[in-house]
Amino acid sequence: MKSPLYLVDASIYVFRAWHSLPPEMTDTGGWPVHAVHGFARFLLELLERERPQHIAIAFDEALDGCFRHRLYPAYKANREPAPEELRRQFAHCKALCAALGLPVLAHPEYEADDLIGSALQIGRAAGLRGLVISADKDLSQLLVDADEQWDMPRQQRWGVDQVKARYGVHAHQIADYLALCGDAVDNIPGISGIGAKSAAVLLAHFGSLDALLARIDEVPFLRLRGAAAIAARLREQRAQALLFRQLTTVACDAPAPPLAGLQRSQPDGQMLDGLARVLRMGPMTRRRLFAAAGLPAPDSTPA
Repeated sequence: MKSPLYLVDASIYVFRAWHSLPPEMTDTGGWPVHAVHGFARFLLELLERERPQHIAIAFDEALDGCFRHRLYPAYKANREPAPEELRRQFAHCKALCAALGLPVLAHPEYEADDLIGSALQIGRAAGLRGLVISADKDLSQLLVDADEQWDMPRQQRWGVDQVKARYGVHAHQIADYLALCGDAVDNIPGISGIGAKSAAVLLAHFGSLDALLARIDEVPFLRLRGAAAIAARLREQRAQALLFRQLTTVACDAPAPPLAGLQRSQPDGQMLDGLARVLRMGPMTRRRLFAAAGLPAPDSTPA
């Protein structure tokens, strides 16, 4: 088995902590830090359990300036802007990763998915396999060969051969599937009249969106409810289908560091100690953080 390159979709685990932990936890300035504490626990479990050598933590920095917004202004327009309390916690999470010597990936024009996909290409070229830590189905489209996706807190792990059982389509069809049936999370409507089951049937028969659009005349003859109407909508909304696929496809040409930039680097003990004090980390968490960084534990007296 090839050595893994751990690629963490940080935002999903920060959001989980934001929604699941009590906001009464505050830093020395009185700001909520419950999401940071939850993310720190997740990160510590990963580092203690796996001891990764090649790793990167990807954050979404392109909140409203991603290239997908230029293609489709309604992209993710259904989401409320992140409150200042959450933005501050994301900044703390990035700083915590940096203090631990973990490479951070963030870009104003590319989403975390794109940064993960691009870093994965670098890793594969160096002979590594991808271990994508995320629950996001969009990222399953990246899986090939020995790659795996892992939602670690939920103890769910799958490879390319298990994608169809989870989502009804193969890994390489995920982007086409979402273009057809839509993705409410990202405000992508899909083709009107095509739901998840219809999209899966169409892709099972034609293999890809390109083949489907090239052979629309065959659609009315499929054993599919409303097949004639679906064919008509595909003809009318052909351009939209291709646009939506641009939105649902992970861009693997985003700026990515060389392999040396995807390795754990020297931690910053002073920065780590300062963060632990500002965030009011307890003595046990502080000891775990320093142990994960390979540093001697400092005085654990809180600030």
